[in-house]
Amino acid sequence: MKLPRRNFLHLAAGAAALPAVSRIARAQAYPARPVRIIVGFPPGGPSDILARLIGQWLSERLGQPFIIENRPGATGNIGTEAVIRAPADGYTLLLVVPANAISVALYDKLNFNFVRDTMPVAGISRGPLVMEVNPAIPINTVPEFIAYAKANPGKINFASPGNGATIHLCGELFKMMAGVQMVHVPYRGNAPALTDLLAGQVQVMFADTPSSIEHIRTGKLRALAVTTATRSEVLPEIPTVSEFLPGFEANNWFGVAAPKSTRPKIIDKLNNEINAALAEPKIKARLADLGEAALAGSPADFGKLITEEAEKWGKVVRAANIKPE
Repeated sequence: MKLPRRNFLHLAAGAAALPAVSRIARAQAYPARPVRIIVGFPPGGPSDILARLIGQWLSERLGQPFIIENRPGATGNIGTEAVIRAPADGYTLLLVVPANAISVALYDKLNFNFVRDTMPVAGISRGPLVMEVNPAIPINTVPEFIAYAKANPGKINFASPGNGATIHLCGELFKMMAGVQMVHVPYRGNAPALTDLLAGQVQVMFADTPSSIEHIRTGKLRALAVTTATRSEVLPEIPTVSEFLPGFEANNWFGVAAPKSTRPKIIDKLNNEINAALAEPKIKARLADLGEAALAGSPADFGKLITEEAEKWGKVVRAANIKPE
């Protein structure tokens, strides 16, 4: 049977529109299968804790498992590259930490540029690092620590989860501003660094709050100061480093990113759900228990933070001549 020309054109136009309709339907149906959140550090650290907190929320809200996959190594870059090389379909996400922004200045031979090759999705939380020491050291304040370090140049070891991590650069910034000598001891992740601090193998660490706050509360570690510009609501009795070294400031923050070309509708859906989590009283209370504050906002807000942090810590990397491991 021969179709009239008008009917034929209608059918042809409809067929041509099917791929676009199919793409839209897939985006609206997202997620239709399990989603991976890649964490570039070992289990037990702050990024892992927060990824599991948000992953559980997203699983419950969106009806698909959000599976946390730890891929440690190279200060988070192994996991980051795995996400950047993954299909930009929303099914592989990255738990973002400051080290991702720092890598832009620290590594000149990476196969990717984090700021260029990822799409910001949403912030999760923001909080201080805590300058903390093993209680065996007879130090209770930042001025006492500076005096002790100057009296024992090169004899204080400070731990970090790896070269180029925010915790490392925070220590380098402290060294420059306080005029002290300390030996950097990098570990393969936050948990082993804290283990050695607790055992007295290293003397000080600018540690993240989520993984160390219980050790502070139980007296296993002594907090000297927090690194944010203002005191922490969770540790209000602990002074800031800037009270002794004016201008010193460092923030720890976490969020989620996706491969660069991920569809805006998927980005917006994830952003809306993560922001909904951050407004939930139970999630907010859990973040407060970890010493963190919710970092709600748009993808653009989170992208602006990443860019600013890359610029700030890039200056420290260059000034301290820090090289990757």
